Amino acid sequence: MKWIAVLFLLSACLSAGFYAQVNFVHIPGGTYTRGSPAWEVGRWGDEGPQHQVTVSSFYMGKYEVTVGEFGHFVNATGYKTTAETSGVGYVWRGGSWTQKTNANWKNPYFNQGEKHPVVLISWYDAIEYCNWLSEQENLTPVYTRSGNSVTWNRGVNGYRLPTEAEWEYACRAGTTAAYSTGLSISTSQANYGDTGATKNVGSFAPNVWGLYDMHGNAWEWCWDLKGDYSDGAQTDPEGAASGPSRVLRGGSWCNNAYNVRSAFRGSLDPANRYINNSFGFRLVRS
Repeated sequence: MKWIAVLFLLSACLSAGFYAQVNFVHIPGGTYTRGSPAWEVGRWGDEGPQHQVTVSSFYMGKYEVTVGEFGHFVNATGYKTTAETSGVGYVWRGGSWTQKTNANWKNPYFNQGEKHPVVLISWYDAIEYCNWLSEQENLTPVYTRSGNSVTWNRGVNGYRLPTEAEWEYACRAGTTAAYSTGLSISTSQANYGDTGATKNVGSFAPNVWGLYDMHGNAWEWCWDLKGDYSDGAQTDPEGAASGPSRVLRGGSWCNNAYNVRSAFRGSLDPANRYINNSFGFRLVRS
């Protein structure tokens, strides 16, 4: 009877959002300077002009979504990722990208465990996972998908990807330098620099807001279509109105220090088959 009671309590906690309580941190709303100054080492032109952005409070996952977590989704639904359905994935080997017909989240061409961030994930794969997890916790799914068209209902309570503005705000965690660690970063502080593979999430110290691996380990998909920055102040921006590419942030295990800066902007057309073993994601909730 004791074990039955424990199982009942665990089930109730999960349905009440226990997952979010344990694995998410509250990010207080505030205003920050987005982008990088002209003098920042490694700066790219799309990181400006710098401008003030105000972000409402939200909850963000402490960690990138893991292999184990994504595996629960696949086992429950039979979902096939973009790399699996296309039959093509790309892996970083010997200093260049190599196409492999059997590369996917289960086989990223390096050893991984359940606590590694899941990689070889497309933007659409991340969207589908968000909606599934929302349904598991009796939350309202955020996204509606019709083919390659996806809309976001901002008025509901499910899991979603961060906006680019939210991501940078959370990464900086009140800092203004190139990294949340200061003017520089080292391989004792983040997984970057062509280390050969991802590492378990949480292997390095978190930023001051309790978020792990915001620099390096795996690129993280954002909601936004990539576009030029505004030169004026903004509140809760959602990215460009149109465009071919979705934003990726944070850099990865196979990138250099410049690519893991707080301001660095990556992007890829989500319909592109070029999904590789550095692409992952992290969840947020409003």
